[in-house]
Amino acid sequence: MKLRHFIPFFDSSAQDWGQESRLLRWLTFLWLFVGLVVMFSASYAVADAKTGDGLYYFKIQLLWIFLGMIGFNTLVHLPLRFVLGLANWILLLLLGLVLMTLLPGVGTEVNGATRWLVLGSVGIQPSELIKPFLVLQSARIFGQWQWLSWGTRLVWVGIFGTTIAAILLQPNLSTAALCGMMVWLIALAAGLPYWYLGGAAGLGILAAVVSVSIKAYQRRRLIAFLNPWADPKGDGYQLIQSLLAIGSGGLFGSGFGLSQQKLFFLPIQDTDFIFAVFAEEFGLIGCCFLFLMLAGYATLAIRVAMKAKNQVHQLVAVGVMILMVGQSLLNIGVASGALPTTGLPFPLFSYGGSSMIASLLAAGLLIRVARESTSAEVIAIDPRFAKSDS
Repeated sequence: MKLRHFIPFFDSSAQDWGQESRLLRWLTFLWLFVGLVVMFSASYAVADAKTGDGLYYFKIQLLWIFLGMIGFNTLVHLPLRFVLGLANWILLLLLGLVLMTLLPGVGTEVNGATRWLVLGSVGIQPSELIKPFLVLQSARIFGQWQWLSWGTRLVWVGIFGTTIAAILLQPNLSTAALCGMMVWLIALAAGLPYWYLGGAAGLGILAAVVSVSIKAYQRRRLIAFLNPWADPKGDGYQLIQSLLAIGSGGLFGSGFGLSQQKLFFLPIQDTDFIFAVFAEEFGLIGCCFLFLMLAGYATLAIRVAMKAKNQVHQLVAVGVMILMVGQSLLNIGVASGALPTTGLPFPLFSYGGSSMIASLLAAGLLIRVARESTSAEVIAIDPRFAKSDS
């Protein structure tokens, strides 16, 4: 692998890729650019108030993008069989880090949940980083399901369940639900028997009901989602402010940087509710553009899955589509009041290093699948067997 492969926009090898690969690459860059612009606007006021530097979060985000781009470009140029071979070990390592967040004094609590591990001055969120590797390993297991022994099947289903349960115990219901749906849909796409899938779905729903039953704040969020105006200064405040931001955007929006709700009315406007700021500043036209971008990404991912040479590659493409597009739609649903309020970032939009790196790794995996789906192996001919023209 050459050094230029680590530098986005300057990778000249991209001109030799297939159509889907090149389109996905530039669509990823477009998504990333739009997200960075919106994050700059959404974070400026709060960064200025907290640090005295309105560009503080923007500069940190650029650093995370740089690190994520190294992983992105590495995956784009690595054979997928090599990445799949490492997926199980990386998944187990990250599962260990997720479990460490549950240990008293090890995990760092933020907004009532211990999702973070702080290393010096840097915080990482293992439940975000594990997502692309959960896609890889679940695609690998379910794509080879019929050839695996029952012992291997049960071990990996247990590991997937432990991962989701550990994330749920942080507590992080939204990420646990996303990971559970992602693994379940990959299994569905792999053609597993419906009674397996029905049992897994039942266990997932039961776990969610139990979590909501024992966590008072989750019950309050659910009630506030059903009628936020019943407690406009309490649990319903965040959703009401988000709806005010979206509704005030109108057709063309208030203009870039001119959101009013981001001025300390809308909480966590640079992460989980960044879509509300986008909708306020760019209006219905901007939202339509965003939905078209997501639809284009999903369409390309489906085309890549259909062209993939084996089922494991197909499932990786499906899993990445669910992770990138599905999580985006869930984030939009929360901000617009269509879903209960949860802490789920918008891929390539929300501020945060773990989410950014995970999203770029996932995008790199999809492009790699696309490249291998359209490439042909070139075999060199030994000169001794080549025919002479003379």
